[in-house]
Amino acid sequence: MGEVRLLATHKNWARAALSRLDADDHAALVTVLATEGSAPREAGTKMVVWEGGQSGTIGGGNLEHQATNQARRMLVGSQAAFAIQDYPLGPLLAQCCGGRVRLMIERVEAASRDWLTEAARRMDADQPFELRTHFDPGLLTKTIAPIAALDTDPPAVRLAGAPAAARGKRPDLGDELVERSEAPRRPLLLFGAGHVGQAIARAFAPLPFKLGWYDSRPEAAEVPGVTVREPAELAALAMGASADAYGLILTHDHALDYALASAGLAGGGFDYLGLIGSKTKRARFMHRLRDDGFSAVTLNRLTCPIGLPGLKSKAPEVIAVSVAADLLMRLEAAQASNDEDQSASV
Repeated sequence: MGEVRLLATHKNWARAALSRLDADDHAALVTVLATEGSAPREAGTKMVVWEGGQSGTIGGGNLEHQATNQARRMLVGSQAAFAIQDYPLGPLLAQCCGGRVRLMIERVEAASRDWLTEAARRMDADQPFELRTHFDPGLLTKTIAPIAALDTDPPAVRLAGAPAAARGKRPDLGDELVERSEAPRRPLLLFGAGHVGQAIARAFAPLPFKLGWYDSRPEAAEVPGVTVREPAELAALAMGASADAYGLILTHDHALDYALASAGLAGGGFDYLGLIGSKTKRARFMHRLRDDGFSAVTLNRLTCPIGLPGLKSKAPEVIAVSVAADLLMRLEAAQASNDEDQSASV
C-alpha cells in the first residue's frame, strides 16, 4: 500500500473529504455514533480515511487502528456503501478506557459532493447544522438542515428519534440518523418578549448565537421559546452571566430594565450588555447607576441605545436587523482578535 500519511487533525472534516474527491482518491468517512462508559472520543467525532492517509482522529490507539484498517478494506474489497461496527474497548482492543464504541464507516463518493459542500460551507462560517442520514436499500441519503438559535440541546447523535446507543438496536431501513454539528455558539441572553424582543428572536434564529429568552409576565409563556421567571430570578441570571455572553435588556418595565442592567454590571460578566432606550433614558440610568456606586469604567460596559447608530427607525424589525448587524460585527472582531492572539503564540 506504500507510506500511510497522517494529516493534522482537520477541523472541517467535510472539507477534508472534498479534497479527497478532488484528488480522485477513494475515501471513507468514519463516525463515532455512540459511546458507553469511558471512550477516547465523544459521539459525532469524525475522521476521513483513504488508502494513503487520514485526516482527523477518533482517539488513536487500537480503536483507530482497527477502524482505519476496516475503512481501507471497504474501499478496496467491498461494494458495501456503509458498515456499522461495535467495539468493546477493553476485551477486544485492550484499551484502558474500557468502554464501548459504535462506529459507522461509509464511502465518500461523487454523489456525496453536494451535501459535503454544504456541510463544509457551514463549518467554515461556524453555522450550526444537522446532518440527516436516511437509510435506504443499499445506500445512504443525506441532507443538511440548519439549527436555530433557540433550539434545545438534544444528544449529538440521534437514531429514529432517540439517542444513538453503543449496543442493541442498529439502523434499519427507513430509519433516520441525525447528527448535530456546531461550533461553540456565543450565549445571548434576551430579556423581554414584547414586539421588539420577538423581532430580535426571529432575526437571531439562523445566526451563530445560543439564545436564552426571558420575560417576567405570565402571558409571555404563550410565545414559543420564552422562559418566564420572576424578576428576582431574571436579575440572578444577569448577575451570573458568563464573561463571553452578550445581553440585551428590553423589557416592558423601566424598573425591571434598571434592575437587570444593575445586576449585569455588578456580576462582572457580559462581553456586551445592551439596553434599549433613548439618550434621555441612558442619561437617567447612568446618573442613577453612578449614585448606586458604579464606577465610570463599569458604566462604559453598558451600551444604550442599542444597534447601529446610523439607523433611527423605531420599527421592531429594523431594530432587530440593526442589533443583529451590530452583534455580528462585534462577534467577528472578537474572533479575529482571538485568531491573531493564537497566531502570535505559535
